[in-house]
Amino acid sequence: MTSAPGRRSSTFTRLLRHGFTDPSAAERLLDSAGLALVRNDPVLLDALGATADPDLALRGLVRLLEAQDGPTARQELLDTLIAAKPLRDRLLGVLGASEALADHLARHPSDWQALVTYEPRDLHPGIEEFERGLAEADDPVSLRVAYRRCLLSIAARDVCGTIEVAQTAAELADLATATLRAALALAGAAAPEDAGLCRLAVIALGKCGGHELNYVSDVDVVFVGEAVDGADEDKALRAATRLAAHMMRICSETTVEGSIWPVDANLRPEGRNGPLVRTLASHLAYYQRWAKTWEFQALLKARPVAGDLALGEEYVAALQPLVWGAAERENFVADVQKMRRRVVENIPAAEIDRQLKLGPGGLRDVEFAVQLLQLVHGRSDASLRSGTTLDALKALAAGGYVGRADAAQLDDAYRFLRSMEHRIQLHRLRRTHLVPDDEADLRRLGRSLDLRTDPVATLTREWKRHASVVRRLHEKLFYRPLLDAVAALAPGEARLSAEAARERLIALGYADPAAALRHLEALASGVTRKAAIQRTLLPVLLGWFADSADPDAGLLTFRKVSDALGKTPWYLRLLRDEGAAAENLARVLSAGRLAPDLLMRAPEAVALLGDGGGGLQPRPRAHLEQEMLAAVRRADNAVQGVTAARGVRRRELFRTSAADIVGSYGTESQPAEADQGALVDLVGGAVSDLTAATLAGTLRAVVREGWGDTLPTRFAIIGMGRFGGHELGYGSDADVLFVHEPHDGVDEREAAEAAGKVVAEMRRLLQIPSADPPLLIDADLRPEGKSGPLVRTLKSYEAYYRRWSLVWERHALLRAEHVAGDEDLGRRFTEMVDPLRYPAAGLDEEAVREIRRLKARMESERLPRGADPKLHAKLGPGGLSDVEWTVQLLQLRHGAREPGLRTTRTRQALAAARAAGLISEDDASTLDEAWVLATRVRNAVMLVRGRAGDTFPTVPRELGAVGRYLGYGPGHAGDMLDAYRRTARRARSVVEELFYGGL
Repeated sequence: MTSAPGRRSSTFTRLLRHGFTDPSAAERLLDSAGLALVRNDPVLLDALGATADPDLALRGLVRLLEAQDGPTARQELLDTLIAAKPLRDRLLGVLGASEALADHLARHPSDWQALVTYEPRDLHPGIEEFERGLAEADDPVSLRVAYRRCLLSIAARDVCGTIEVAQTAAELADLATATLRAALALAGAAAPEDAGLCRLAVIALGKCGGHELNYVSDVDVVFVGEAVDGADEDKALRAATRLAAHMMRICSETTVEGSIWPVDANLRPEGRNGPLVRTLASHLAYYQRWAKTWEFQALLKARPVAGDLALGEEYVAALQPLVWGAAERENFVADVQKMRRRVVENIPAAEIDRQLKLGPGGLRDVEFAVQLLQLVHGRSDASLRSGTTLDALKALAAGGYVGRADAAQLDDAYRFLRSMEHRIQLHRLRRTHLVPDDEADLRRLGRSLDLRTDPVATLTREWKRHASVVRRLHEKLFYRPLLDAVAALAPGEARLSAEAARERLIALGYADPAAALRHLEALASGVTRKAAIQRTLLPVLLGWFADSADPDAGLLTFRKVSDALGKTPWYLRLLRDEGAAAENLARVLSAGRLAPDLLMRAPEAVALLGDGGGGLQPRPRAHLEQEMLAAVRRADNAVQGVTAARGVRRRELFRTSAADIVGSYGTESQPAEADQGALVDLVGGAVSDLTAATLAGTLRAVVREGWGDTLPTRFAIIGMGRFGGHELGYGSDADVLFVHEPHDGVDEREAAEAAGKVVAEMRRLLQIPSADPPLLIDADLRPEGKSGPLVRTLKSYEAYYRRWSLVWERHALLRAEHVAGDEDLGRRFTEMVDPLRYPAAGLDEEAVREIRRLKARMESERLPRGADPKLHAKLGPGGLSDVEWTVQLLQLRHGAREPGLRTTRTRQALAAARAAGLISEDDASTLDEAWVLATRVRNAVMLVRGRAGDTFPTVPRELGAVGRYLGYGPGHAGDMLDAYRRTARRARSVVEELFYGGL
């Protein structure tokens, strides 16, 4: 077969046309002695060209011919290959798809005979046929050889298209069943005494139990053992354990013929820590008392496969009621979805884009969605109780639990992805779910799926398309039929029954499913464009609502917002077209009462949740003040001006609360903020800036109406407490001092009267009942407290503090900072109080004792009766008061010589104390963690309940919502409380040492 130099032979060209990638090597192989008689036969070349990898098929064929026992055997193989098309297609198909099976044929060259017969009974073998195929195996090595021979016949029918992917998976499961029986028989034959003591049942779970096994997969099992009549139970269980362990080794251990597959018993009760074999009663007791949601999900596919099948059936029958009652467990849906998210999170970043099984849009997404629906509705509809994914999906569609179009798309996608998985594993018979990145492997994979034109590009495109379908549908699958249940469907289309819809909503966590269905009907019914968009949005929104502690409130408020904005052209378009807006809205509406209440007073603020509406980033104080002052200028009077300013405040409170909620919950594209301190600083800074801007606008409105452009006296507002410290919460009052200084030539009495009127009018206007939340001004920290005048001159403050000030007043001045009004006057006020709050000589022992006495008295007198001190975020041990008084005592004692301590902010002062060596890094970290957590608790309570509070709610749903805000999943409120107590206890230990003992 030589050709002239420089010219390609006609065979070379033909080989290229037939799909060979290395025609030169193929020519040499075809010239070998074994193929001399058939190398020009067009039948052979056509058959090789039809395989997934012609080069691989030819190499495998040459190896098989070379391995034959003499010329007669070689000739028989060649004659049969050329004359019998079924054998030719099956043998070459396997050789072109599986290097591992080619290796098997080279080691066992007569096994090609298993592919010769082509009778109808051979096309769909079951467990009995496979048991006959394994019957002669008498040790682990011969069992592996017989297993591979049976596997060869399945692979041959698979690659030739005689059976489709679901049949292939079912045959692989049947072969696994027969293999487990053979392995158990070998184990029993090796230990007949053990076999005589016990009844042992092998229950398959996972893909083997579901009759949908891969070519290479762990076979998940659990073992059930009982003593035979008259035998001691403990001895019987030990015997059963030895048999089970031996059976597992027979299948799993590597021999000269490799291994079969690992037998995995880790899904048993207590996992690896539990006994390998239990009695039926022990299994039942565990599942009744201790099992987690995922364990019931695993039992969906339980099927007796080997050993004592009657005992296996008893096991399945006993556990079925528990499996189909799992959906009634608290947080059932959340648990299943959390488990799915955890699987995705554990995928290495380098693999996630190639993961066929576990990645987003992969096989596991379909399986989880189907299993979730089965568990919810299977308790009342036995037709759904199939362990096979595609059968269950078909039953769900037939019953109206899943839309027919969605089910058809998922079925198609699942079959394609499983076919890819089968072909990937078949190549080397290795357990993998990664799509290869080598072009030759991708080419073979594409051709094996009959994608012959540009196989690599076509395969990639089809894979991504199917994964996209799964990604889009797997969560909506659960929610969309709820809409179909209340909408008009096409004639003949099955719908979710009212009872099934109720079951599904309860499983999702809705407390009032009837009301939820009414809301869905109001939103999604009809033929309007608005209803059509809602039907597109709601399946996703329902999932996000269900991920919260109060899905009912989320759906109800969404209906109210939609009713209020439904006629505006931009609202639904915003939710549909801007990726962040819909999810942000769902999170905000279902997180508690405060943010939805703020939104409902001005629903157009929903625009802030989109990508282009200014976003959720809090606005700088200067911008806020500029907007409020402009609104005041446009107003006809002070009432209108302050009303406008309060409207801006309401909108910005909504922006801040929404940013806080979204940052705390996270979104699908952005994980929750890991730095809890950053969220506290965001809220404290934003609300404090907003309060300062509101006071500035109100001051301008009052002065403008009463005195025109100029007040007879300079006027400044000094922030105190949390306000001065930039640490205001959503429900905090504004602690302030009012200071004035008459202009030159103005009578002091006239100035004082004007200043007093300003204060009174500001307080009145900011508390007028309206749709906007009031801003309460608290001036009780002024000299002489409630008995003293509301406003004083700078000289009066100076005289009072110089002569009469008490320790607590100097203590309170640590937070004093100018927030509004005359900047120069405010600066001079803070300069005047600096020597008081940062005394040059520090504090004497008497002053320190007085501060400690004040702190102790506050703890005993102000703690509400009946409150649990350990859970009181403000006054309890390790709470805000403990941390702040400890930090402030450091400031009073060392602020004069440590400039870093001269700040009104707790966290900054704590960091400065650590930098100055006044407190250890560990102690500072402990106090900071406790202060941040306590502040977050107070913010959470306000967000959830809509009113301020310092203790955790007692209503379970509200407590759950606080937990979600703090990063605890459903059902983990107890963990949250325990964590708070631990954090506060550690902080209190530091406070005991530093505040009461040292410093």
